[in-house]
Amino acid sequence: KDLPFAKTEYSARLKKVRQAMAAREIACLFVTDPSNMAGLTGYDGWSFYVHQGVVVTHDADPLWWGRMQDKAGALRTVWMDDDRVAGYAEHFIQTTDCHPMEDLVQYLGRRVGVEMENYYYSAKAHAVLAKAGVDTIDATALVNWCRAVKSDAEIGFMRIASRISEAVVVGMAERIAPGVP
Repeated sequence: KDLPFAKTEYSARLKKVRQAMAAREIACLFVTDPSNMAGLTGYDGWSFYVHQGVVVTHDADPLWWGRMQDKAGALRTVWMDDDRVAGYAEHFIQTTDCHPMEDLVQYLGRRVGVEMENYYYSAKAHAVLAKAGVDTIDATALVNWCRAVKSDAEIGFMRIASRISEAVVVGMAERIAPGVP
């Protein structure tokens, strides 16, 4: 797998998240924010128009969970072994008869931290988990705060990005003239 960061970087991030989970007595965390998913697993896909997420526990590698057709992308972009990638069936998509969270329940504990104030975690998703007997705790921004202090590897990428941005601005400034579209 061609990961943007070394596995040691992902391990360090996961360690910070697990420490934050332990401080809040969260044994299982369901992460739905795409940037948080990418930060913990390397997952890089524009599939957040359907339910997906990462399940983090204290005793196993994270589990990427999402639509079956997006599983191939996860297998190519996450650092975890292939058995830590799970897909749910198409019959869960856009139906009133069932919901993807009904599939997710099999991977969760009974008490789960969720990013409640998040665009990617819907009221319906929350209701389905509650109906299935999952006790949820608000873990909004838990991962975000762990990501706030950047590692040397992240700062290196940020420096590269800033040099690219500088080159774009300089290049545009050199071409700007009256009448140039």
